Amino acid sequence: MGAKLKKRENETLAEFEDHENFDANEKRKKKKSSEEGEKKETTLPSMIKNKEKRSAAHAKLRHQKKLEKRKKLKSRDADEKRALELGEEPPPRQIPRTIENTREFDETVCKPDDDELFAGNDADEFSPIMRRERTPKILITTCRFNSTRGPLFISELLSVIPNAHYQKRGTYKLKEIVKYANNMDFSAIIVVHTNRREPDALLIISLPVGPTAHFKLSNLVLHKDIKNHGNPTSHKPELVMTNFTTRLGHRVGRLIQSLFPQDPNFRGRRVATFHNQRDFIFFRHHRYIFETKESKQSDSKGKKEKDNKGEKIAQEKVVARLQECGPRFTLKLLSLQHGTFDTKSGEYEWVHKPEMDTSRRRFFL
Repeated sequence: MGAKLKKRENETLAEFEDHENFDANEKRKKKKSSEEGEKKETTLPSMIKNKEKRSAAHAKLRHQKKLEKRKKLKSRDADEKRALELGEEPPPRQIPRTIENTREFDETVCKPDDDELFAGNDADEFSPIMRRERTPKILITTCRFNSTRGPLFISELLSVIPNAHYQKRGTYKLKEIVKYANNMDFSAIIVVHTNRREPDALLIISLPVGPTAHFKLSNLVLHKDIKNHGNPTSHKPELVMTNFTTRLGHRVGRLIQSLFPQDPNFRGRRVATFHNQRDFIFFRHHRYIFETKESKQSDSKGKKEKDNKGEKIAQEKVVARLQECGPRFTLKLLSLQHGTFDTKSGEYEWVHKPEMDTSRRRFFL
């Protein structure tokens, strides 16, 4: 009897172990299949070798992200609306971290209550033009070795800046041109420098006593290369200067501002914009246009109103849009010099150096 019981116990133990092994194998298989399914779900478009399938997967992923973002925005707007209806404060919106709002602290950033800054504006070199005591008169010339795109760019500058005149450089030195411009009562000189048949720098000299600003010129797009471009009129343009926040930026902004008359003709609907972003000054030239469009009126129930004859009532709506005239380019300040142009004994207010570019969050304008 004892031997039989022992034999039966051993058989039951073996069956139990086999059952446990079977369960463990099943679990392992399920886990493996689930991991493979997750891998399939999380396959990135860049891992797909077929170009068509990769582009389709990328488009699908973008569409999903767009739907999720729209869903988040709708839920946020609904929460804000519900809080306002209940008389509560809506939840604060999150401010995204950008390079601009995390820039390094700069002591020279101008403040609205800076009396010293506004007092200096009344005594600087540009105050006669800003107070309309003097009309800007600009002389535009080139470097000694000119190119084909240089004159094209200058002709478009002449259409942007009112009361600007072009003179050939010839063999004259820049100091001689400054002397001539002072005698002819010019308020500034713009020298367009070209390299390898492409304009690559601008030198702006304020007259009669300076300062002189040297800019790197890049991303030049001429009038004819802009799609659906407009043709500018001869009206004086409105000037928009944005984001010149530091003392240096304020001074450079006033130098650029002194190139344009301070009494714009609003009837011409021309706008010249200098927008500073991360020490790059983006120039755009637009005309704004007012158009009347018919919009169909609808009542609160969402049904369109009809008159007695059963026709839909149309309401005229005035819409404003921008039309770019060109040219389009980007400037970056390389140096600002006291007085007129002098390479040997000139004193510099500010010079850009390579060691200044050690941080992406350090800006000077």
